[in-house]
Amino acid sequence: MSTPALTVWYDGACPLCRREIALMQRLDWRWRVAFVNLSDAAPEACPLDPAELLARMHASDGQRLYDGAAAFAALWRQLPLLWPLGQLARVPLVLRVLERAYVRFLRWRPRLQRWFGG
Repeated sequence: MSTPALTVWYDGACPLCRREIALMQRLDWRWRVAFVNLSDAAPEACPLDPAELLARMHASDGQRLYDGAAAFAALWRQLPLLWPLGQLARVPLVLRVLERAYVRFLRWRPRLQRWFGG
């Protein structure tokens, strides 16, 4: 099996995150993404302090570490169904809008986690 093109770190203790990653895993039918659950990841599997990785979405293609909306866009570009969204996010204005939306989402995340059983 080939090396994944992207690594994504996620909060496996968060029910909302688990649901989202489960969907992304189903969409990754080309096996291009390695999903790392930070709840049981070894420290050497983390490019940053785990607390920093838990605060925002992070992904790496081996050359660059993405965070926030840029990490989602990098993930989308690996998933055939979401590839067009990932390409659209290459437009700086679109990425800025997505980042603002992501920052707003982060403010609501604790409440959403409770609603999803966290």
